[in-house]
Parts: sequence; C-alpha cells; structure tokens
Amino acid sequence: MAKVNRLTVDGRDYFLPDPVTELKKEILEAIKDGGGYVTIPPLRGGPGIDILFSPGMPVTWSQFDVGSGEAPAGAGDHAADDAAIVDDYPEI
Repeated sequence: MAKVNRLTVDGRDYFLPDPVTELKKEILEAIKDGGGYVTIPPLRGGPGIDILFSPGMPVTWSQFDVGSGEAPAGAGDHAADDAAIVDDYPEI
C-alpha cells in the first residue's frame, strides 16, 4: 500500500506523495517568518503550485493508505462498474 498525504489549506485539499517532512518544515518556517510562498509538489508530475502561507491560516495534515490499484480477488473485469457516479447537474 502507498501512503498519500492530504494537506488542507484554507479549505482546499492538496494530495502529496510521501515523504512530506521537508515540506512541513518549509511551511512552518514560512509561517514563523510572518508569511511566505511555499511550492507544493504535485502528486503526479507537473510543476506544483505556490501557496502563500501566513500566520493564522488554517492548515491541516492527514495521511492515509491507498490500495495498490489492483482489483480485489473475484472482482473480474467489472470492478470499475461498481464505482459510484455522481451527477451534480440536473437534466434539462
């Protein structure tokens, strides 16, 4: 199983690969210095995103395990058919 970290900043979630130790230190330093930009790396490829961290900004870390991407035994080729589909748009 892989570990994925969720960083929630001011109500927005960012998903990050392990390890996040250095990133946590950078964010803490930016806040201690009165504010500053920290580059949040992407979960999969890309340039990442710069976020301005400042004292008093709500920041929450959480970590969880995710599956290996393999279907459970006996699921066959229909594992994707069991996924929930959410339609936020009403039919016209």
